[in-house]
Amino acid sequence: MLISTDDIAAFCEVLRKGGQKVVFTNGCFDILHAGHVTYLEKARSFGDCLVLGLNTDASVRANKGPERPINHELDRAKVVGALKAVDYVVLFGEQTAEALIAKVKPDVYVKGGDYTLATLPEAKIVMSYGGRVEFVDMVAGRSTSNVIKKIKQGEG
Repeated sequence: MLISTDDIAAFCEVLRKGGQKVVFTNGCFDILHAGHVTYLEKARSFGDCLVLGLNTDASVRANKGPERPINHELDRAKVVGALKAVDYVVLFGEQTAEALIAKVKPDVYVKGGDYTLATLPEAKIVMSYGGRVEFVDMVAGRSTSNVIKKIKQGEG
């Protein structure tokens, strides 16, 4: 379900007061593939509610280049929000999720294993209020960039 930043922040506060653990992850999720699904299922396993911060089209372009995203932000939100593992989707327009995390204050922040605490700008914010950061190994060979490359090479 797509929800606003203000609404999700208030809702997460209610969940935490009720003893539930809020998990947050973020990304572009441009062309959904098995690696994304596996990653999101693992992220969801760290708590009771998974909030996914989804980069807007403008922030995807800033992070990935002018040819991305392939799919519009509302289409991406609908697809990723339909997954059983994802409870809420929140759009954000910055290049990092720092401002959104500062509002949501998840108990657990999950990112792919290609990051480290030192390379993850959001980690400092999460740890500042007592949250924890978890890293999930990515599924080898599964990435949107690889999917796009195969399509361009006619292997899709």
